[in-house]
Amino acid sequence: MTQSPTARFSDRVENYIRYRPGYPPEVLDLLRAECGLQTSHIVADIASGTGMFTRLLLENGNTVFAVEPNTEMREAGVHELESYARLVSVAGTAEETTLRSASVDFVTAAQAAHWFDLPRARAEFVRILRTAGWCVLIWNERRTATTPFLRDYEELLLAYGTDYKEVRHERTTALIHKFFAPSRCQERVFSLCQQFDYEGTAGRLLSSSYAPLEGHPSHAPMMRELERIFRAHATNDKVGFEYNTRVYYGHL
Repeated sequence: MTQSPTARFSDRVENYIRYRPGYPPEVLDLLRAECGLQTSHIVADIASGTGMFTRLLLENGNTVFAVEPNTEMREAGVHELESYARLVSVAGTAEETTLRSASVDFVTAAQAAHWFDLPRARAEFVRILRTAGWCVLIWNERRTATTPFLRDYEELLLAYGTDYKEVRHERTTALIHKFFAPSRCQERVFSLCQQFDYEGTAGRLLSSSYAPLEGHPSHAPMMRELERIFRAHATNDKVGFEYNTRVYYGHL
């Protein structure tokens, strides 16, 4: 049975923090240039998780309402970002943020909007955004065919992922323009790369909600196959994960 989006990452927090990619600093440069992002702006970072994108906003000097429904992820985010005075941690969802109406200048969601009930989330974002506020949706989209390793890694996920085909966020990115309608959104793409030894490669795999964990009958054969493709493709005992960081931004 498919887990609810809120519960999917509860047992993956440590691997998520250690092995998931962050976001290129060029994303903030884009928001400053195209959306007029200033340090005085208040941001609601929706489904903020362990705070990877939240951190960039806090480092920019913004006050950030980090809205996260998963207790384990939210508490990890508070721990990771405890030195930032402008962090406000909120137990809420994209559809019910608990924030006041017209209280924020930006709504952001990084690596998350594919879990949302999009019509309800859009209505909630409209409610909490101030006039002329911006909505920014971001994904690190793993490249699946640019290297032999990434092609084999994709095949591994298709073979062993519990519901990989169903939850791939590319299904949602196809609906983005409908989400912003009748307004239009802009799209920009940046490149990002991670290099991992085998331990990191395994951690990156197990940070994904569709990767079966220890105790699942597919876990051991999946890990054997991962080690095989790592050994086949590693250079200097490392393999590369390549991403397109896709940024969609506009008014609602």
